[in-house]
Amino acid sequence: MQQLINSSQRFAKHIRMNALKMVHSAKASHIGTCLSIADILAVLYSGGLRVWPQQPAHPDRDRFILSKGHGAAIYYAALAEAGFITQEVLTTYSRNGSALTGHVNHAGVAGVEVSTGSLGHGLGLGCGMALGLRASKSEAGVFVLLSDGECDEGSIWEAALFAPFHKLDNLVAIIDYNKIQSFGTVKEVLDLEPLADKWRAFGWAVVEIDGHNHVALHEALSNLPLKEGKPTLIIAHTVKGKGVSFMEDKLAWHYRPPNDAELAQALSELESA
Repeated sequence: MQQLINSSQRFAKHIRMNALKMVHSAKASHIGTCLSIADILAVLYSGGLRVWPQQPAHPDRDRFILSKGHGAAIYYAALAEAGFITQEVLTTYSRNGSALTGHVNHAGVAGVEVSTGSLGHGLGLGCGMALGLRASKSEAGVFVLLSDGECDEGSIWEAALFAPFHKLDNLVAIIDYNKIQSFGTVKEVLDLEPLADKWRAFGWAVVEIDGHNHVALHEALSNLPLKEGKPTLIIAHTVKGKGVSFMEDKLAWHYRPPNDAELAQALSELESA
């Protein structure tokens, strides 16, 4: 187990550093949301998902949807770290003509199931995939990573009703609960609490974990479904900008890229961590 933890922690460190370089080079945004999901992606792509980088369309693969498509930079970094795409192509992120667009793009990017970025649609897509896989008697699972602010969308709650009704226990939703969204804290904009109780009331099996704790993440993903006949929700408590001291819990990093000096400091902090 310790070897697996060490591997996923190295994975997380590498993709944090790559995402910072990508956002800096492209003068793009959303580095805060990228850093908050680094550990989740690292654990998913270090054994949490059953996928084959050399056969990205393998019929038995687990399906993953990054519903919070604005976290594209670190998702592409994770795909490169896992071997789906090359490290070199990351330098084209958010450039004219690149397949690595600023919000997640599936066209020409191995390992990406669907394009995302318009919030609120990923869970519904996941429900459809899960229903289709069950109908075909596939053992593959569907994993959907949501943002907390995205849970303001009514379409999320439609899907939240649909999945338990159809007993989609091959569906796992993960909420990146970093508690900051576009215009302020989640509590200020539209409070979600009691979040776990709401999902349980809709019929989901729910677990709450530290979304940066690799042991907790590996354990949660290795005990699925949480309850037979119910979809699983993992509420991952995270920190926006995690890993870079001056970015943590700061709304500004939802929008702005680091300058040269800030990039150097951020990379230095991650390298020494």
